[in-house]
Amino acid sequence: MSRPVVLKALWGAAVLVLVAGCSSGGTEDRPGTAPPTSVSAPASDPPASASATASGSASPGGGRVSVTGTLTEGLRSPWGLAELPGGDLLVSSRDERTITRVDGGSGAKTSLGEVPGVVPGGEGGLMGLAVRDGWVYAYLTAASDNRIVRMRYGGGDGDRLGAPEPVLTGIPKGVVHNGGRIAFGPDGMLYAGTGETGETGLAQDRSSLGGKILRMTPEGRPAPGNPFADSVVYSYGHRNVQGIAWDSAGRLWAAEFGQNTWDELNLIKPGKNYGWPEAEGQAGREGFVDPVAQWPTSEASPSGIAYARGAIWMAGLRGEQLWRVPLSGEERSGDPEAFLSGEYGRLRTVLAGGDGRLWLVNSETDTRGTPEPGDDRILRLEVS
Repeated sequence: MSRPVVLKALWGAAVLVLVAGCSSGGTEDRPGTAPPTSVSAPASDPPASASATASGSASPGGGRVSVTGTLTEGLRSPWGLAELPGGDLLVSSRDERTITRVDGGSGAKTSLGEVPGVVPGGEGGLMGLAVRDGWVYAYLTAASDNRIVRMRYGGGDGDRLGAPEPVLTGIPKGVVHNGGRIAFGPDGMLYAGTGETGETGLAQDRSSLGGKILRMTPEGRPAPGNPFADSVVYSYGHRNVQGIAWDSAGRLWAAEFGQNTWDELNLIKPGKNYGWPEAEGQAGREGFVDPVAQWPTSEASPSGIAYARGAIWMAGLRGEQLWRVPLSGEERSGDPEAFLSGEYGRLRTVLAGGDGRLWLVNSETDTRGTPEPGDDRILRLEVS
């Protein structure tokens, strides 16, 4: 598949060019053409460098990714992705309010129907999905709030979704910055990334569910061991979290939209403050946790992330790239590297499928892209 390349990263080993992104409020897709930039390292590190790496080629750091095929296509505004036992996938449509089952082998699609109570608008709608013990969990925008619901689903070809039951309500909603990613962690608890809806003060207000990462039981109660008594808040000071994933040691990582300067990849620890709106990117300010990696907003606009083969893989919307961030424990072990630059347009969701496989969903049909025949699609990737 061939697309015009909107932008490519041009990297220098010695020169680090810093730029601010467009002043469009830091939405998922910031219009305008950005100059070439680089990924910044902390001041104590040597300058970071990376290269836009073609599909199927080895990166300077030893990573390799190949697009091995298209699982399915013709999806409309896909957002959430979850794998069922047996390998089939569920994908949500943010704007059409539906969930579709996709055969993990043939790519055949089966509609499971519309989720009642979803009110799409702006960056809100039917978003993240998670699966556990015969339940399908969904993060959605309702008339009054963002919320998490769950629906019974047997998983058979003829099964339909049950009626949604509220798990957690009262997450602030807005035209922008609704967060939306949910996933079950290695501890069996349900995690959710939320946004501050453009009201920046919500991120620092621990009594609000906006601008947070939340941790709860499958029934929506505060999880045992949470840092704040009787609260589902796990970390705070976030602007808009749309990517969460765990590495092989069970550490939690999250991708976050910046405003005009830096998008972030953060290592999440309970009770910590990640700075927004007082700090954006690697500010080095006492009391705030700096990101492990950061990108100029023109290069990322990060949504979903996944962990595979020792690295975080991060889907970029405006950046139209799949980023690889190699890890060693709690630190980067090398510079971030860009793959698939401009080849599939805006990239929304990436999901680890085991054995070095990734599923990658593009996002050209949500009114912010330029759809081509077949969009949107789920791609098969192999990582080595």
